Amino acid sequence: MEEAPAVETADLTKQYGRVRALDGLTMTVARGEVFGLLGPNGAGKTTVVKLLLGLARSSGGTGRVLGAPLGDRATRRRIGYLPELFRYQPWMRAREVLAFHCELARLPRSHRPEAIDSSLELVGLADRADDLVNTFSKGMQQRLGLGVAMLGNPELVILDEPTSALDPVGRNDVRAIIRAARQRGTTVFLNSHLLTEVERVCDRVAIVDRGRVVEAGRLDEVLGDPGVRVQATGLDATAYGQLERFGPIHRDGDWLSIQPFDPAGVPDLVDAIVAAGGRIHEVDAGRRSLEERFLALLAQGDGERGPAA
Repeated sequence: MEEAPAVETADLTKQYGRVRALDGLTMTVARGEVFGLLGPNGAGKTTVVKLLLGLARSSGGTGRVLGAPLGDRATRRRIGYLPELFRYQPWMRAREVLAFHCELARLPRSHRPEAIDSSLELVGLADRADDLVNTFSKGMQQRLGLGVAMLGNPELVILDEPTSALDPVGRNDVRAIIRAARQRGTTVFLNSHLLTEVERVCDRVAIVDRGRVVEAGRLDEVLGDPGVRVQATGLDATAYGQLERFGPIHRDGDWLSIQPFDPAGVPDLVDAIVAAGGRIHEVDAGRRSLEERFLALLAQGDGERGPAA
């Protein structure tokens, strides 16, 4: 029998009084992948996390986590969670923090020493296991939080903005930990607004706006085909007609865009523009960034639905 997805929702809704936080959310997270949930403030990302963890009840639609209905208590023990804002007692040692969470998670006592050592090793804190929390930097405390989320090798780990308050070194450490978790077979559900971080670590993404998924898929699917943008002056209608052999051209002032376009063809395109009497000021080739796609989708949504209430 095929294993159920780590997360699947269909037309999931959540109403808070007159506010509709989720409006028919549908998505699927496969086992063993790193999945990124993206969206602007107020898009419903935090509500999604609460529903997946059983911290809130849906108003409609359906959802399952690890094959069980949302909020199933037994299933919650198979989920690790790192909230965006957390704080551990400064007088506790790292090992004590993990031992306390082993107690909360009701891990069998015989398994706890191994679970603690494994988590400390995974997040790179094995040599600081007996140090006090108040001696840890922000990045080290974030790693400790990740260690708590990874306790007992959970099947699904939900991370809420895990790198938002970290410096570049700290963000790199978190990315390495997420990749290590994926290699162990753990499914990682990453809630973030840092698009560059998501691009570097996620296998698939879903972009949420006003409680709905407006785009989802592998990064190459979401970002679309590669293209090229060239800022050029001195071209007339005849010249543009000659350039159409490279692909469909979209013009915006002095900029011309061609998509799809193989970046390897940039030298030939540049030669053709110069031969046609054009002067090139800038060339931007390759796949558009996730930030560009993200902003385009949000702008499209605003145009279709009008101003938000």
